Amino acid sequence: MKLSFGDSMRKSYLGRLYLCAAVLCALLFLSAQAMAAGLLRQTVPLERAGVALHLESYRADDGQVKQPILLVHGVTYSSHEFDVNYGDYSLARYLAAHGFEVWRLDIAGFGESGRVANGFLPDSDYAAEDIAAAVRLILARDGIQRMDVLGWSWGTVTSGRFAARHPELVRRLVLYAPIVAGLGEQAVKEPFHRNSWLHAAGDFQMTPSNTIDEAIVEPVVSDTFLSNCWRYDGEQSPNGGRRDLLVSPEKRLIPTADIEAPVLLIAGSKDQYVSPALCREAYGTLKNKASRLEIIDGAAHAMLIEKPYYRTFREKVLEFLRQ
Repeated sequence: MKLSFGDSMRKSYLGRLYLCAAVLCALLFLSAQAMAAGLLRQTVPLERAGVALHLESYRADDGQVKQPILLVHGVTYSSHEFDVNYGDYSLARYLAAHGFEVWRLDIAGFGESGRVANGFLPDSDYAAEDIAAAVRLILARDGIQRMDVLGWSWGTVTSGRFAARHPELVRRLVLYAPIVAGLGEQAVKEPFHRNSWLHAAGDFQMTPSNTIDEAIVEPVVSDTFLSNCWRYDGEQSPNGGRRDLLVSPEKRLIPTADIEAPVLLIAGSKDQYVSPALCREAYGTLKNKASRLEIIDGAAHAMLIEKPYYRTFREKVLEFLRQ
């Protein structure tokens, strides 16, 4: 088959385009290898109440002393949320690159932790003690007395209760998308939640046609997040935490008045689960004068991976942790 001059030019252009794409992919691959070579990851055995808990650390391989921080996940999906490993979106890797020893914990029954027979068992108070077990192990390994903790969504309830009960273990506490009060009374009758891709997408900002807003979350980022939900969390997750959250808005869930450590309350103005007014109310009850309140205009529940907001979010977190 003969090609016309136009077809030849088009084919030449496409050939150069494919070559550039191949070179770019190779460079990205080499860059990813280089980054991975400088990041030490370790899974540390931990068991509480007869359940094996997944506890994993990230740290830069530079020989420097690190400040530990524990990241605590929400009510349906586990701690992989903090390591959406595309571009520079991973919060875990960002903190590791900025001098922290970063730890991810899966509460009993979630993610890579051991299963539970009763999905109502890992409620907010139970999860607070899973956090305490992880923190004690990390502190013993590092030979220090206190460490930082960051909780997201339901993780603000569990880490907030942990901090109130164990003030001697906490240096600074970040409550990201804090569920200050109940989200409304709703009966939770099943011990396990039936997970779905549609449900996992519920934390993203949507367009009027009910699709994920690609101006807010890059498609490859949301795809990575959703794929990890299916990979690590599967078809079901415990419902104890959900039963705790779906109560009257009059019921306060985070004991902010009892927390002694400095606290950063940080939320997006468009978060469908969080009331800025309640955040301000909770801020007013905090004891420590080094505490801070940040409401990021336009951001929502998943702002740690929202394109217009993730850098602002983590810069504010880092500034608070370094005070």
